[in-house]
Amino acid sequence: MGRILAVALATTAWGFAPQLQHARRTAAFAAKQEPHGGTLVDLFVSEEAAKEAAIASCDKEIELTERQSCDVELICNGGFSPLTGFMDEEAYASVVNSMALPDGLMFSLPVVFDTDDETIEAGAKLLLKQHDLPVATFEVTSKYVPDKPLECKQLYGTSSLEHPGVQMVAMERGKYYLGGHVVGLNKPVREFPCETPTEVRERLPEGVDIVAFQCRNPVHRAHYELFTRALDAPNVGDDGVVLVHPTCGPTQPGDIPGNVRYKTYEVLKEETANPRVYWAYLPYSMHMAGPREAIQHMMIRKNFGCTHFIIGRDMAGCKSSIDGEDFYGAYEAQDFAIENGPALGVQAVPSLNLVYTAEEGYITAEDAKDKGYDSLKLSGTKFRAMLRGGEDIPEWFAFKSVVEVLRQAA
Repeated sequence: MGRILAVALATTAWGFAPQLQHARRTAAFAAKQEPHGGTLVDLFVSEEAAKEAAIASCDKEIELTERQSCDVELICNGGFSPLTGFMDEEAYASVVNSMALPDGLMFSLPVVFDTDDETIEAGAKLLLKQHDLPVATFEVTSKYVPDKPLECKQLYGTSSLEHPGVQMVAMERGKYYLGGHVVGLNKPVREFPCETPTEVRERLPEGVDIVAFQCRNPVHRAHYELFTRALDAPNVGDDGVVLVHPTCGPTQPGDIPGNVRYKTYEVLKEETANPRVYWAYLPYSMHMAGPREAIQHMMIRKNFGCTHFIIGRDMAGCKSSIDGEDFYGAYEAQDFAIENGPALGVQAVPSLNLVYTAEEGYITAEDAKDKGYDSLKLSGTKFRAMLRGGEDIPEWFAFKSVVEVLRQAA
């Protein structure tokens, strides 16, 4: 506790140490989980007079990209605790090279604000906006040119433009990164509601294991079986519950849009009505960084109160845009999460390799092989073709309610 208090009182220029006026320890810590770094950050200003004064103090307006708006929201609501702003060059380099903040606290992907604006310098105070909505103020303390090839090599394991994350860093992000402190004014407006870590914690049952399930696609039957059976894992308590926490921000080209994914989750939540399954939505932009991103997801869910995290096959993985080859091994992220979970303070729950059989429904692939059962398969490509063609989708593969939403959006 002494270290946490000392850090909270410190003043830094790289947006890690929580400033006392902007960070608070909340009583709404459901489950057993402490926030990452010990303090759940809340940077939002609630009083209108304070908002107006903050806006008036800014000397330049910046229109946020969709990715930037996700990062700003997670900084302000505490999803990226212990950050209180965008990383300066020291913090950026530390995370890129050692997967930790300068004080040694694990943090796997840098949180940076990019720009091509030559006029912005350290000392500027920016008003970050979503169209006409003031979202946050950003007091710039540093401006630097990142080492993008090294960043990509360290984070993604490659600097090839065949990787969507490398494309994002090299071709979407600006020439400069800015570091500094952020103050939240308003949550970005989205088609899906994104609760803060405090709000999610308030809904979760107290004193039990909270098992997080991350996804970026609609939930089909196999996914549902996977995360409900995770409650039977040997390292999960008897009264544990699942928090299904999909990312609804930008992902990679070809993925289903976030607003459509949100609608599939809502109808599935109503259709299943499982009292041991909780739902919330995360304004996070995917990097497709495989093992590194698995750790980032675990850290974020830790801040939302989760004690466990389901690591699926090829989590946050992606394929080459040229030859379709996978950038990561099927269980690379899983092994990395199991290795680093204890230091992070989150237990990894390896996902079961489930297949559907006519004889027993969903069972593990190992059981199916031992019993000589054939597994039924339906590829994503075939599924999408059947959707477009109006064909019936087998109920063993997908929920009817989810299929209907996808048909309407096709």
